[in-house]
Amino acid sequence: MFVAQLTSPEVDACRASILLVPLGAIEQHGPHLPLSTDLDIASALCARAAAARDDVLVAPAVPYGASGEHAGFAGTLSIGQAALELLVVELCRSATATFERIVLVNAHGGNVEALRRAVTLLRSESRDVRLFCPGYGGDAHAGHTETSLQLAIAPDRVRTELAEPGDTRPLAEVLPLLRTGGVAAVSHNGILGDPTGANAAAGTELLSAATAALLHDLGRWWPGDNEEGPRR
Repeated sequence: MFVAQLTSPEVDACRASILLVPLGAIEQHGPHLPLSTDLDIASALCARAAAARDDVLVAPAVPYGASGEHAGFAGTLSIGQAALELLVVELCRSATATFERIVLVNAHGGNVEALRRAVTLLRSESRDVRLFCPGYGGDAHAGHTETSLQLAIAPDRVRTELAEPGDTRPLAEVLPLLRTGGVAAVSHNGILGDPTGANAAAGTELLSAATAALLHDLGRWWPGDNEEGPRR
């Protein structure tokens, strides 16, 4: 399931597998969620997909992303879009020497543009690399959605007693300020939404729906696997 736990000969026997690469960020998620929230979500999604299909392997997660919008909040560790794009391009160029099919599974919105550029370049080089970004809806950051997901994944990491509303205006309304001044310009606590009603049951439903969407896309991108069975 996890490629880092295999030996080189064992990986060599799994060349036909699909490699999932989780991508997240290390950034503030309010006073109640860990910095690793996006990374935890991407990793959990990949693990669930791998558990559902024998022909899927999970690469070590890429923890750092483009989190410039969270500058000013303690603990945010951002490498920026250019560095992320370069990292992913070089990582996938290396990985395609072993795996013909790679899916970048991203759980941080700030990464999307860099990842799209990376995938466009890689595919222009005839490398079969895809991008999957789950769409959960709901509030934008560290609110009900992400808090529910983290409660479903690792409840011990959630400081529920510290959960409080942030800026609850629709994202479209605050987006101009976000683009010019980052999250700090619109939310004193780093939250965009209201996490106070979050619960593990809602998080489990969201995670299950995202897993189903990822599995659907795997079947759509490589339909022959569904007919022939898992390839190892």
